[in-house]
Amino acid sequence: MNETVPVQLVEPSDELVSLSDLDLLRLRARVAAELKKRGLALNVGQVAESLAIATYNATPGRANLQPAPTGTQNVDALSRRGDRYSIKGVLDARKTGTVYPDREDPDKQLFEYLIVVRIDADWQLVALYEFDWKTFCEVRSWDRRMNAWYVGLSAKTLARAMQIVPRV
Repeated sequence: MNETVPVQLVEPSDELVSLSDLDLLRLRARVAAELKKRGLALNVGQVAESLAIATYNATPGRANLQPAPTGTQNVDALSRRGDRYSIKGVLDARKTGTVYPDREDPDKQLFEYLIVVRIDADWQLVALYEFDWKTFCEVRSWDRRMNAWYVGLSAKTLARAMQIVPRV
C-alpha cells in the first residue's frame, strides 16, 4: 500500500474523478493521517470550532476566544471575560447537533452563547449565528431520541441570532 496517488490542487474534482474507488479510499486515509499528524481538524465539528474562534478573534467588537479544555461538556470555547461558548457546525443539515441538559438540574444554564457555524461543501465559512442563552431557550427544540436540545435552522430561527458574515 505504498502507492503514490498524484493529486493536483488546481481543480481537485477533475483529478478525483479519474481515481479508482480503491485509490480514492487510499487518498482519504493518507489525507486523514496527515491532518492528524499536523494537528488539523478532521471533522465538521472541529473545523467549525476553529473557524468560529479564528473569526471572533479577527473581528473587532467580538470576544477573543480560546478553546475550552478537552472534554468540557457543551462548552467549546471561552472568552477572556469567562463567557462560555458552545459551537455547532452545520454543513448540510437542517438542525444543529445536540445540547445535553444537566442531569440534576434540567434548567441549568450551560453556556452564555451558542455559535452556529454554517460551512459550504468546500468547508468554507458561510456565516456564523450567535444566540445568547435566553434566545437559545426560546428557539430550541427537544430531540426525544437523543434526550437533548437542538436548534432548527429555519430562516425565522436564524433571524433571531446575531449574524456574522465573513469578509471575502
